[in-house]
Amino acid sequence: MRKKLLPFIATASLTLAACSVQTEGDANQPTDGTDVSSNVETTEKTTIEILGTSSNETDMNIVRDQLIKNGFNVELNTQPDYASFTAQKDAGNYDLAISSWTTVTGNPDYAVRSLFITDGDYSIMSDSDVDALINQAALETPEEYVNTYKELEDALVTENAYIIPLYTSLKAQAFNEEILNPDTIRLSKSRAFAWEPVSFLDESLNDTDTLLLTQANGNLTSLDPVKGNDGSINQLNTNMYVRLVNLTDDDQVVSDGSLSYSHAIAEGNSEYYFVLRDDINFAKVEEGQAVDTGEMVSGQDVIFSMNRAKDQNSVPDHRTYSLHEHIDTVELVTDLNELEDTQLSDGSGNILDALEENLSNPINEVVEGADQVDNSTGNYQVIKLTTTEPFPQVLNYLAHQSAGIVSQKQVESINTYDIASYDVNNDIAYGDQRAVTEGATYDNHLYASGPYIMIQKNDYEATFQKNPAYMPDTENTANIANVTVRFIADMDSALSSLRAGEVHLLYGLDETKYEIVEGEESLALQSIPSNAVTYMLVNTSGREVSESADLRKSILYSINQDEINAAYNGSKLKAYSTVSPLVDTGNELVADPAKVEEFYEAYLETAE
Repeated sequence: MRKKLLPFIATASLTLAACSVQTEGDANQPTDGTDVSSNVETTEKTTIEILGTSSNETDMNIVRDQLIKNGFNVELNTQPDYASFTAQKDAGNYDLAISSWTTVTGNPDYAVRSLFITDGDYSIMSDSDVDALINQAALETPEEYVNTYKELEDALVTENAYIIPLYTSLKAQAFNEEILNPDTIRLSKSRAFAWEPVSFLDESLNDTDTLLLTQANGNLTSLDPVKGNDGSINQLNTNMYVRLVNLTDDDQVVSDGSLSYSHAIAEGNSEYYFVLRDDINFAKVEEGQAVDTGEMVSGQDVIFSMNRAKDQNSVPDHRTYSLHEHIDTVELVTDLNELEDTQLSDGSGNILDALEENLSNPINEVVEGADQVDNSTGNYQVIKLTTTEPFPQVLNYLAHQSAGIVSQKQVESINTYDIASYDVNNDIAYGDQRAVTEGATYDNHLYASGPYIMIQKNDYEATFQKNPAYMPDTENTANIANVTVRFIADMDSALSSLRAGEVHLLYGLDETKYEIVEGEESLALQSIPSNAVTYMLVNTSGREVSESADLRKSILYSINQDEINAAYNGSKLKAYSTVSPLVDTGNELVADPAKVEEFYEAYLETAE
């Protein structure tokens, strides 16, 4: 029975590129100069339409030339920005669309679940084999899941070519080291850029001057953490909402700088415990200033936030529910004996001892009411999260911005509409950017549990202030009081702003701009391998590529990743799927003109 692709939504993280383009005569050649196609007779083939934005121009041109080299006719559908790209995609005006996915949680399940499982948040297909392999790998240890992810890649790429991989990128940022203290600038492999550690070189400016940042997208999906998972809000929501755990710069799950002092996994890998700190209050905006609400971020808020995160129907247009579908129950522990009687998953002791390891005061009592909490006397709230099945990767998802803790009281006071009849034109949900946009709609209703809160935005920038009640008098309190994020869509313009001193840090610098930054005495460059993979999405309806795996595989083997890497001066890494940066499966895409012809002939035979 033929497996059919279903409509999909592309994730928003398009790769920026601008460098020299390969000619048709040079395309699809290995880096050693050997002509791999000299002994293959090329068949004139069907027309392939490639959709992308102007920032993808290099990728589009290289892929075009490689496909033409293998006999395809190619049309480029180049759009000026992401909004018009999305409109063309929604209209179905493409065969292949240049897109990318960044695994911001640091775990391989995130790299595949939303994109490829049936009915996932951004699912592009429905394939029972792919579903089964995704679910199997999710329950395995890293030692076990390597083979499973290899099988998944074989089903996803080798056998069906549901996606066409192009490359893995480096992750880089540039900043003005004459203004910012380099020792306070972090670059994490997965986690969005953290603002609170950043300090000016002259620390006396931290309370008076503004940290100036930039991002491409100014149209914000939502400031409700569960309603968006794209480049417009990931960094913003990461800095506005605290989570139960965090990721280190190298993707280790820790409690440092989170709502929990520590966490522990119980025997069986289905029960997770978190002892909560009591020195974080929600911030709100009054008369244009961030103020302390006096309301502690409590265990009740955690339960509310996690339950809505996992429930697809908790909000209209929920975009992150599949990340949290393994959460079964979330509750407060009310019996101290439970912590003492429950053993750790590694057999090294009990939950109580593990949770107390980093506490200044031991746990004397576990309390339910927020008004009973007093960490200084040993009264703590402890959250117990139970998964539907053993699933250690749940901790990575709890570090994602979509697991940010919101105020139950505030969200319920704003979201008074009926979800079934929600009208996006008339109803303003919690986190809607209209509530913080200057003008007639401004009515800032945000409650932030993280180190910063958005004060307001317009078409050009958004302004933030530090949460005065976020871990005060600790190393985790924000250093700089004011942050402005300027919306600059064009990479060249953003870099010009950095060089001119109009912004202090440029996050997500394209590899083709490294030399420019390195040539500026005032600028510093940080770069590491990333979890970002660029690939081509297949149109799932009304096109020949939607119906024929053979046609898709003919396209697949036209792609020469060595050629792509050469165009980027060796700064790209090979990829086979979105899991490539995280798991070494041994799979590698090697351009093969003979296979191009073989699969195209098979496609023609089937079409007849």
